Amino acid sequence: MDQIELGNIKIEVEQKDIENIHLSVYPPHGAVRISAPKRMDLDTIRVFALNKLKWIKKQQNIFENQARETPREYLTKESHYFLGKRYLLEVIERNQPPQVVLKHNAIVLYIRPNTSETKRAELIEEWYRNELKKIAPKLISKWEKVIGVKSNEFGVKKMKTKWGTCNTKAKRIWLNLELAKKPLECIEFIVIHELVHLLERSHNEIFVGYMNEFMPKWRFYRDELNRLPFKHLEWKY
Repeated sequence: MDQIELGNIKIEVEQKDIENIHLSVYPPHGAVRISAPKRMDLDTIRVFALNKLKWIKKQQNIFENQARETPREYLTKESHYFLGKRYLLEVIERNQPPQVVLKHNAIVLYIRPNTSETKRAELIEEWYRNELKKIAPKLISKWEKVIGVKSNEFGVKKMKTKWGTCNTKAKRIWLNLELAKKPLECIEFIVIHELVHLLERSHNEIFVGYMNEFMPKWRFYRDELNRLPFKHLEWKY
């Protein structure tokens, strides 16, 4: 992977078999990456980046001032989020198999005595994964009918650089585990976004046109995702 520098801004450049050039700025630290067609030389890519320098700096400034979630220790009265709502964690020790239960304004974590922080984190994470797997199929089924496409499968995993991905050949959708913490409308936006890729692979005018048609307020939900606090550990949009 090549790299170009514009002052103190370093830009990773990946050239691959694509039609158009794409520029991305990733939180939490504003890393910049360009994906460009193989036929494009580095000087042309540098000129493109120079023309986008003001936008790059604006995005980096947004991420620099973005709220961050504090590190989690998985203790009672600690704040956790589910579908955009804040819940207090309640940790209850008992000599039975571990369990996570959503109750009114609390997420109750039942654990055996002396359960480590790492294990507590794994239990909460698995609960988030299972809940997202319950929510996603209904949204996917709903929007497949509206958009007129059909995916073959979906999955949930941790992702550092994206909220979701779509393998257009396999028709497979992946959703970022962190989406379980976000409002339902934001999850729906990502589902629509990935399904639209089955109509148009690139983020071009055709893609934007489909998004405008199927979800006129998609930009609002995109910005809402960027506005919400990021996880304390590094992860990117």
